Amino acid sequence: MTFLAQRSRLSLAALCAAGAMAGCASPGPERGKSGQAELTTVSDQTAAQRKVEIRMQLAVGYYEQGQYPFALDEVKLALAADPNYADGYGMRGLIYQAMGETGLAEDNFVRARKLAPANPDLANNYGSFLCQSGRVAEALPLFDAALANHAYRSPANAANNAGSCALKIKDYASAERYLLQALQLTPDLPATNANLARVYFEKRDYIRANFFITRLNKVAKMESLTADVLWLGIKVQHKLGDTGAEAGWATQLRRHHPGSAEYAAYQRGAFDE
Repeated sequence: MTFLAQRSRLSLAALCAAGAMAGCASPGPERGKSGQAELTTVSDQTAAQRKVEIRMQLAVGYYEQGQYPFALDEVKLALAADPNYADGYGMRGLIYQAMGETGLAEDNFVRARKLAPANPDLANNYGSFLCQSGRVAEALPLFDAALANHAYRSPANAANNAGSCALKIKDYASAERYLLQALQLTPDLPATNANLARVYFEKRDYIRANFFITRLNKVAKMESLTADVLWLGIKVQHKLGDTGAEAGWATQLRRHHPGSAEYAAYQRGAFDE
């Protein structure tokens, strides 16, 4: 089963937010007669802080382009400027994870979490890493920690990731709970709709499975769907006896993933494997 989840990403919008990260502390806000601190803006950053932020922006850009050695170099420079910069270690963890260096990735995720245990992005990203490593029991509490943080800007991603993770161990009750939470937060997230379709298919609730698999026609492009999701669409329609809809999903699978194991399974009629 494909782990259908949102790609782990570092939230640049969270960098230097209210001095939450160790490397983003300001010299101290100016206070007026009322004693209330003035709002912190970019101009309050020191030259060293601006240098760290620029390096991190470059690192994220290289990471998203798949240029991992360049991304590592930028993170290295950021951490040289601030060795206690939690987001730097979190970013380096994502890069090593993408490179398949799981040991180095975990070392950096753990260090990032020690420096900023309340950071929800770091909790979500480390949780995703653990889940993809098959360590579901360790991953779910991290997603819960991210979701419990009311300042988190991407709770739907963490809820969807948690649901995907629970699916891996066939904990359909937990998966349903997390995914319905994600659906409330962001109704049109393709991964959430696909995962809910899988939950209800496994629970033999084919009507509900059909509802969510059909919604993918509205919230995603067919060419963006993975082979296992298209195969799920075929199996849902097969269970419902809708031969026309089944043929439509089969056409999409043949068109976009003709060499896949899922299309081979469809050709031999392996609907219950």
